[in-house]
Amino acid sequence: MLKDVVATRFVAPLREGGSLPGLVEADDLGLYVLKFTGAGQGRKTLVAEVVCGELARRLGLRVPRLVTVGLDPVLGLAEPEQQVQDLLRSSGGTNLGMDFLSGALGFDPLAFAVGAEEAGRVVWFDALVNNVDRSWRNPNLLRWHGELWLVDHGASLIWHHNWPGAERSAARPYDATDHALAPFAPDVRSAAAELAPLVTEDLLAEVTAEIPDAWLADEPGFATPDEVRRAYAGPLLARAADIHERVRLEGER
Repeated sequence: MLKDVVATRFVAPLREGGSLPGLVEADDLGLYVLKFTGAGQGRKTLVAEVVCGELARRLGLRVPRLVTVGLDPVLGLAEPEQQVQDLLRSSGGTNLGMDFLSGALGFDPLAFAVGAEEAGRVVWFDALVNNVDRSWRNPNLLRWHGELWLVDHGASLIWHHNWPGAERSAARPYDATDHALAPFAPDVRSAAAELAPLVTEDLLAEVTAEIPDAWLADEPGFATPDEVRRAYAGPLLARAADIHERVRLEGER
């Protein structure tokens, strides 16, 4: 299970992205980028972060370590900015944190080259989870200690916003023409041959077990959090089987 920590100090808001994450210090002395349950995108953004982040980690991709962060709303009382105060007050309880990669640089395709094999693994993974937020405009990739790290998967798994249409949504192709790694000739087929067999029911059960019950409770159409967890497996298993055949890259028809 994800490690549980408790936020002890709100350090600063981070002005990147639409969710206004924050930097917090926790009782294990770690520094974490905190994503709030009270943010406008809601708890499903945090669920997507856990499913995608933990799945990526098990497939051998680099993602910052995830933790659950207990937040006491009183931490926001001293914040001078009303928006930050409101966000902290509305996010009491369990939130999501990820290791702060101090000194990491945003990915710049003009400054860093990526091999076709690594690019293919990332593009295939993004196709699997239908990540629509890895374009050259907003790569959500970091360069840390000379290696590529994946961050920010909240916009993935779009089908979990409409479960009745999940099967139909998951059957759609993946347009990678705008992908940040498209210029590096990603070898998607080789990535699929390596990674698709690893995506099994058992692996997905292990991944979805990491989602806190509180983020799955009262989901319309489901009686229990475990039912919601099982619902994530179907679309991902289906896409793992053949999504490489439906990835569109620049110059392909």
